[in-house]
Amino acid sequence: MHRRHLLIAGGSFMALSGCAANGMDMGMGGTGQTPASLAEDARIGRAVLPAQTPRAELLQPWTGPYQGVPPWDKVTAPKLREAILEGIELQRAEIAAIANQADDPTFANTLVPYQMAGEPLDRASSIFGVMTQNIGSDDYQAVDTEVSPLLSAAGDEIIFNEALFARIRAVADNAGRMGLTPEQTRYAERTRDAFVRNGAALDAAGKAELGRINTALSNAFTSFSQKVVNDEKTWTVIPTEAGMAGMPESNKAAAAAAARARNLDGWVIVNTRSSVDPFLTFADDRDLREQVWRKFVNRGDNGDANDTNAIIAEIVKLRAERAKLLGFPHHAAWRMQDTMARTPEAAMDLMMRVWAPAKARVAEEVADMRAIAGHDIEPWDYLYYAEKVRKQKYDLDQNELKPYFELNNVRAGSFEMARRLYGFTFERLPQGTVPVWHPDVVVYEVKDHGQHAGLYYADDYARPGKRSGAWMTSYRGYSTYDGVKNVLASNNNNFIKAEGDAPVLISLDDAETLFHEFGHALHYLSYRITYPGLGGTPRDYVEYPSQVHEHWVLSRPILDGYMKHVETGQPMPQTLVDKVEASQTFNQGYATVSYLSSALVDMDLHTRADPPTDPDAFERESLERYGMPKEIVMRHRLPQFNHLFTSDAYSAGYYSYLWSEVMDADTWAYFEESGDVFNPDIAARYKAIILSEGNSSDRGEAYRRFRGRDPDVAALLKVRGFPTN
Repeated sequence: MHRRHLLIAGGSFMALSGCAANGMDMGMGGTGQTPASLAEDARIGRAVLPAQTPRAELLQPWTGPYQGVPPWDKVTAPKLREAILEGIELQRAEIAAIANQADDPTFANTLVPYQMAGEPLDRASSIFGVMTQNIGSDDYQAVDTEVSPLLSAAGDEIIFNEALFARIRAVADNAGRMGLTPEQTRYAERTRDAFVRNGAALDAAGKAELGRINTALSNAFTSFSQKVVNDEKTWTVIPTEAGMAGMPESNKAAAAAAARARNLDGWVIVNTRSSVDPFLTFADDRDLREQVWRKFVNRGDNGDANDTNAIIAEIVKLRAERAKLLGFPHHAAWRMQDTMARTPEAAMDLMMRVWAPAKARVAEEVADMRAIAGHDIEPWDYLYYAEKVRKQKYDLDQNELKPYFELNNVRAGSFEMARRLYGFTFERLPQGTVPVWHPDVVVYEVKDHGQHAGLYYADDYARPGKRSGAWMTSYRGYSTYDGVKNVLASNNNNFIKAEGDAPVLISLDDAETLFHEFGHALHYLSYRITYPGLGGTPRDYVEYPSQVHEHWVLSRPILDGYMKHVETGQPMPQTLVDKVEASQTFNQGYATVSYLSSALVDMDLHTRADPPTDPDAFERESLERYGMPKEIVMRHRLPQFNHLFTSDAYSAGYYSYLWSEVMDADTWAYFEESGDVFNPDIAARYKAIILSEGNSSDRGEAYRRFRGRDPDVAALLKVRGFPTN
């Protein structure tokens, strides 16, 4: 998504981009507008834009089946660079045509062409995001370094266009007199407010200064991302089999394959979470656990060419300058205007309500582990001895679970969840039907109650240069304002690929992560909105539809149909499920504190009018003030905190997972209390109100329509096993 849409959509980085469509009948988004009125608005809007024929190959309308698909097979770094540079120029001409027209501003001649402007650049930007995040080779990193500040400057140029802003403001301010529909009014007002929030009302000097800050931030974001990725290309060699004692066979095989891929003897633990966490959980050699742990938690913090501390100091300084320029006391106050929490104080109230019981639970967990270990627990011990306690308390060994979570079966189970809840089906396309960016990518056609809805790309495996973690992206979003468009979405993971035909066995946590990211895709596949600018939801809402879907992993229908033992073919027995459910609140002190400490430090960092110059010292001091248990480290330390420092998206917003989890837990309780976790009536209302509306209505009001009340935080505390009083 290029910056113009990003700002209006509310900060979501899951991209929505425009493309030509054919005539699917998917509804009109509940707007009350007729196809004829939408078509007339689109005709007027198109007539405003200049006739331009892009030259660059990667700017062309996508062709092929399914309304056209990205030409991944034709992408090279030079072609991508060429497309983005030309796309900026084409967009500039379109914005000028909208801003400088003589006719009085109307929704059709201003907001509609504004939504259309930059379509060729949107197509190239979608490709750009994949090649820099999923491939990340040196040539694409070089393009990223060059064009990211240019894209930022192009976005500023639009926001700072006084004539354009005047037209948008005239439409928004007079929506009632113009007879706009509620959805048109919301789009116009949110566009106006986004312009103001991002500096459109500044004087010329202020705009120049803001442009300087934004360009500098863009450069810093790119540099931070590349340094962290480079540090994640490192590894730890385990030279002898004794060093792998305790590791599950599937993880040993993956580590051996990683060593062979690097022409090394022994076993390799790659410096990414999907490789490190299993080693910290199962490896018996304490010294090696410490070595692996230190390399992982010190990514970006080694005083070398990939050290990120100076970049972090620059980013927080620039953010503070921007906030002051825009009239806010600090970055968090600026960032949180368009969120459900609204203020840092509201987010902090929720976090501190959970922080105290979470720390108390950590003390209990540490006492249990120390009794087994016979020594103090260090951070590299926590996961290892937690497994010992789990075995002792619940007679549950994580190795008992992994054979039931074979990757292909887990994905099939997620598809069944989507079918039973929402009527979606996923049919795998034969290889070569549509282009992909890597041979490992698998593509599915998605149908909604039998009607074509879009394509779903699955990119599951880790590779050098690919960013760590798991995420969802959308390359084209549903909309109807210019013909009905289907959805192109992807889920991206970093599982360790097995050799040959060996099954890829993942943990229960990994399975829940897969369902989580799939929930993001279901959110976008469910959209029934008119204007793409109403696609992105508030940052502290966007994780809610993904988090709630994690609960269905252990539902009996999914277990019986899909989570079958890789050798016996039998579904997980209820006795084992009972052990898992009995242990669901186990280790929640660790899980909550490791996450919440990152969220607290994020908010602490971004509520400073005078930001720190030494991120390492600030991190230590902040954690000390909050009483961080010494046995745990932040889930994301500042030197590698991609959420905060590769864009503004989650800055002063990492709390959003917890805010969303309140709604998630309350929603799951709704399904459970009904007696059927696949309750068709609740599922239909959830899809229609929570998923399909995008940001076409206030999301707090939408939750009240769905649940009949505000979400109850007690449901979250109960799910985590904390006191609810």
